[in-house]
Amino acid sequence: MQGPSEMGATGGCKLEKWDRSTDLPKITVPTLVIGARHDTMDPAHMKWMSEQFPSGSYLYCANGSHMALYDDQQTFFTGLIRFLKDVDRAK
Repeated sequence: MQGPSEMGATGGCKLEKWDRSTDLPKITVPTLVIGARHDTMDPAHMKWMSEQFPSGSYLYCANGSHMALYDDQQTFFTGLIRFLKDVDRAK
C-alpha cells in the first residue's frame, strides 16, 4: 500500500503512480517514521520520508520487520519513548 517503496509495487498495480511525497513538507506536527531491516517497505525510503517533514524523526529497527514492535521490541520502544519525550520537552 506504500507505492513503489513496498514490495516493489509496479506493473499496473493501483498505487503504482500514486505519489504524495510533495505533500510531506506540509505536515508540521512532529512525525516519527519507523523503518526496519526485514520490512517490505524500503528502510532507506522511510528515512528519506522522515527528512521531508519539517519536524521529522527516523527510527531504524535493525532486527525488525513490519511488526518491529514485536520482533525488535527493545529498539522500537526505546526509540518511540525517546521520540515522545522529545516532543513533550519541546512544548
